[in-house]
Amino acid sequence: MKLKTNILSFLTFVVSLLLFLTASSFVYSQEITSPQQKNSFWEKVRFGGGLGLSVGSGYSNIMVAPSAIYHVNNYFSTGLGIQYSYVSQKNWFDSHIYGISLIELVNPIPELQLSAELEQLRVNNTYTEISPEIKDNFWNTALFLGAGYRNQNVTIGIRYNILYRERNNVYSEAWMPFVRIYF
Repeated sequence: MKLKTNILSFLTFVVSLLLFLTASSFVYSQEITSPQQKNSFWEKVRFGGGLGLSVGSGYSNIMVAPSAIYHVNNYFSTGLGIQYSYVSQKNWFDSHIYGISLIELVNPIPELQLSAELEQLRVNNTYTEISPEIKDNFWNTALFLGAGYRNQNVTIGIRYNILYRERNNVYSEAWMPFVRIYF
C-alpha cells in the first residue's frame, strides 16, 4: 500500500510539473515576438517567499522558502517555489525537509485571490530518544487549495491540504493560514 501511495504521489508531481512547464513555455513563446520585447518576460516575474525561525528550550525550527511567479495577466499567475526546513528537539528528533512546489494564482476580482499549490517534499527524520536511532524518510505530497484577501502585492488567507494525512508528520493540520508577498 505504501509503495502505491508513493508511486501515485510521484506521478501526480511529475504530471503537474509537465503541465506547468508546457504552460510556461507556451506563455513564454507567445510573449516574446520581437527583440524589443525580450525583457518583457522578466518584467512580469515577481519574487517572494517565506523565512521562519523559532528557537527555545532545546527546540529549533529554521525555514527558508523562496518562490517566483510569472504574472500572465491581471487574472492569472503561475510559479515555482523551493523550500528547506530544519526542525530539532533536543534528545528527541532531528528533521530535514526539502522540496519544490508549483503555484497557480487566480484573481477573479482584484481583492480576491484563489490559489492551488502542489508541493512535493522529501522528509528525513531521525528519532534520537531511543537507542538505536530510528530513521524515518519519506516523500510527502500536498495539494493546497486556498483563498485570500489581496491588497496590491500582499495576500492574507487560508488554504486547505486536500491530500492531508495525519500519519506523515509533516503538517499538524489540513487547514493553514498564510501571508503571501511578491515584489
